Amino acid sequence: MSWKKDEDTDELGALMNLDHSAVLQEARVFNQTPIRPRQSRLLLAKILFLLYRGDAMSTTEATDLFFSITKLFQCEDMSLRQMVYLTIRELSTISDDVIMVTSSLMKDMQPKSEITYRANAIRALCKIVDPSMLPGIERFLKAAIVEKSATIASAALVSGLHLFGDAKEVVRRWGNEVAEALNGKALSQGPSFFGGGGAAAGAVTSTSNIVQYHAMGLLYAIRQHDRMAVLKLVQTFSGQSRGGGGGGGGGWLGGGGSGAALRSNMAHVLLIRYAVRVMEGDAGLAGQLQALLGEWVRHRSDMVSLEAARALCQLRGVDGKELAAAVNALRVFLGSPRATVRFAAIRTLNALARTQPEAVQPCNVDMEGLITDGNRSVATFAITTLLKTGNEASVDRLMKQMQGFMAEISDEFKAIVAEAVRSLCRKFPAKHGVFLAFLAGVLRDEGGFDFKRSAIEAIIDLARHVPECKEAALAHLCEFIEDCEFTKLSVRVLHFLGDEGPRTPRPTMYIRHIYNRVVLETAVVRAAAVSALAKFGAAPDAAAADDAALRESVRVLLRRCLDDRDDEVRDRAAWALRMTAAAPTRTKYVRDDSTFALAVLERKLAEYCASPAAAAEGAFSFAAVPRVSRAQEEELRDRERMETMDAVLTGSATTIGGTAAGTGTGPKPAADSLSPSATPAPLDAFALQAQHAARLNAIPELAAFGAQPLVSSAAAAELTEPETEYVVRCIKHVYAGHVVFQFDVTNTIPEQIMEQVEVAMEPANDDAAAAAAAGLAPVVVVPIPELRAGEPGSAYVAFERADPAEFPAATFACTLRFVVKECDAATGEPIDGDEGFEDEYSLEAVDLGAGDYMLATYLPESHALWETLGAASEAVEVFALAAFDSIEACVASVAALLGMWPLEGALRPKSKAAHQAVFTGRWMGAAKVVARTRMTYQKGAGVTMELAVRSEEAAVSALVVGSVG
Repeated sequence: MSWKKDEDTDELGALMNLDHSAVLQEARVFNQTPIRPRQSRLLLAKILFLLYRGDAMSTTEATDLFFSITKLFQCEDMSLRQMVYLTIRELSTISDDVIMVTSSLMKDMQPKSEITYRANAIRALCKIVDPSMLPGIERFLKAAIVEKSATIASAALVSGLHLFGDAKEVVRRWGNEVAEALNGKALSQGPSFFGGGGAAAGAVTSTSNIVQYHAMGLLYAIRQHDRMAVLKLVQTFSGQSRGGGGGGGGGWLGGGGSGAALRSNMAHVLLIRYAVRVMEGDAGLAGQLQALLGEWVRHRSDMVSLEAARALCQLRGVDGKELAAAVNALRVFLGSPRATVRFAAIRTLNALARTQPEAVQPCNVDMEGLITDGNRSVATFAITTLLKTGNEASVDRLMKQMQGFMAEISDEFKAIVAEAVRSLCRKFPAKHGVFLAFLAGVLRDEGGFDFKRSAIEAIIDLARHVPECKEAALAHLCEFIEDCEFTKLSVRVLHFLGDEGPRTPRPTMYIRHIYNRVVLETAVVRAAAVSALAKFGAAPDAAAADDAALRESVRVLLRRCLDDRDDEVRDRAAWALRMTAAAPTRTKYVRDDSTFALAVLERKLAEYCASPAAAAEGAFSFAAVPRVSRAQEEELRDRERMETMDAVLTGSATTIGGTAAGTGTGPKPAADSLSPSATPAPLDAFALQAQHAARLNAIPELAAFGAQPLVSSAAAAELTEPETEYVVRCIKHVYAGHVVFQFDVTNTIPEQIMEQVEVAMEPANDDAAAAAAAGLAPVVVVPIPELRAGEPGSAYVAFERADPAEFPAATFACTLRFVVKECDAATGEPIDGDEGFEDEYSLEAVDLGAGDYMLATYLPESHALWETLGAASEAVEVFALAAFDSIEACVASVAALLGMWPLEGALRPKSKAAHQAVFTGRWMGAAKVVARTRMTYQKGAGVTMELAVRSEEAAVSALVVGSVG
């Protein structure tokens, strides 16, 4: 039958050159009598190929084609019917009146139909059915969930997952049936663990692995907002780890868990992930969860064991014994004959080595054996992990081994290697020669943009943080741009040469390479080269003869650029000649690389244009617009890069037990007391503050405050635990004459509706707090009219400062007050006749401190500003901070508490014993403030800090220093 094989091969090859119109013309074969199964099946394959290829099909064409295909239901050919189901599902999204085929599909999903018909009909029907019609076929789907056939049960469960987004209330009613399908034989003998009896008389006697997997996913989707139900789900199936497969081992978390059998390894992996989410909602269960994960690490299935080990490695604060068990299990998997298992194990160890390299060190011998692994992905992760866990003595040997396989791996893994070397440069700066030689070598090799960019950034990072190798690094960069095929990388290197080249002992050696780009490169690169030359023309010391000669030489080169054929290059050259002509302009426009926070600048310009009174007072003032230094921006990018690398290595954008990467908000965290948990703030806080201002101005009761400048908006402070029934967080907004407290409230109880939700704020129960709060008079309370489960809302309380010259620091006791009404959890509608009752809920106290009146902003020339402000405005105090176990944590908390901007290097101490940091800001967005700290750390005694503050207003200095006490 070789001729038959050749015929099929020709037909499949013809699919690659299909014509849209020709296929639609061929659709007439569907109307022929009798039906021709083989030709119809081939035509359906062509139609599907067109749809998957992305060919546009009009609604009219799709509708005509759809109803032509429905005539094929008259044919009983099994393979043709399967193609009909698949094509109907694909056409349903672009056709009209597809609901007309419902009767044919419902006929095929009847219990007496063929198994293949039923499963495919269920999938197709749930794809096209309208959510309002779902109750009509609900009983068929519920019966299908508990069918003995795994094909039918799996089709119904997967359809339920697809329908859940549009018909949550209907799918939630299938909980008992889904639980019965999940438990299989165990639940056919008794009621469901969620209560209630079985759904069908012919209860399931056994459950296949795929059915358990799909049932686990759907049951969690149904119960995910009911924390106790999810906890019970984990409890029910965790008993088997302690008491055996179907026995009654003592269940987890104390309950008498049934220990129901969970035969599907994929379902077990889902259970592990749900168990971790349970721990996230209740930190008190962390110890028991870790013990449970420790048992699952020893599971007979590699899949389950790997997932449990991965979860343990990503949990924060995990017990050392349990972590060691996870690492040992991963160590065993490193020797697996299957490449996928080795890859999963080494990737998990790689992510763990970023935070706890000492825990991974026992695996170093095994990882060294993977450097020559046939799978280059495994070898890449092995060597990058060794770079993180090895010592300085092993660097040379590892770098030589890396050079051997760099040409054999993809650009994606080359970039990972470059990032690993970049991190290692800071860990072992004494080995900068080895690192620099390796990075310069890989730049000469073939590679894509992402890989070359990673190598360039690694060299730049090395030059910036290791002064001894700066000149060598700059020389390698100059060599790179001589033959660089990527415009963006040439621009990046030229920009860096312009920043660092003038500060080297021999700046003229770099000018030649930069000017070569003006002669030989494209317009974009020429423009970047002109900007770099301008920085060489802005000599650091205007009085030095050498600098003056260098400046004049650069100006000669810039004059030649005035004849360039590109207007951008000419404009930059003209600007550079103008700006480098005099010392003041050089300092202000060339050497000062700070910039305005664009989000705040845009908002203040809009407010200025919208206010006739402000325009009448005079020109727009930039004093209240915060500035951002380039060094701070690069520091933020570096932190984001590290978080992104963590997400790549763990395969997730978030870490278990942690927060999403890059989700920090606010110019200063809500740290109203000096605590080790405070963290530095990212730069996107200014954009967030602009969003807050627009939101507040849209509220009628608070719109009048918009005429005043919004000084600052603090990051959200949690006032409740995340697992409580009411989750509340507070954001403080400080205006020129008012303080607004924003309370974001979330109701987590589906059976309740909250009405007239507001927060009552009273001074704390002590005389000092009452006296401090006396300067604040409540003026506006904005409640939330109605709050349903899962729909957060915001309530507001506004205070007016009685004396504009006073800045009260107060502590408020907060109480959430509301009216509770019962409602139907499925529909969310209130129960008739329920008038509700008043209730209240105690919250954590809210502090208003000096840092809330401060606008964190970068102030250039901070040293000169410190001297200008003078000792007359200085306030100094020494503090003993025993709660901190490192200087780095103390610096971050000081920055958060003072609400000030940490200058370059402040957040990254070079010594663990002593550190000096400088912070800048503007009090109420106006008066300049500079703070200097000197810190020493001694084990057992904590951190001793001397804080000195100078300000344009002497009283402000005392207020800032007093906020720490």
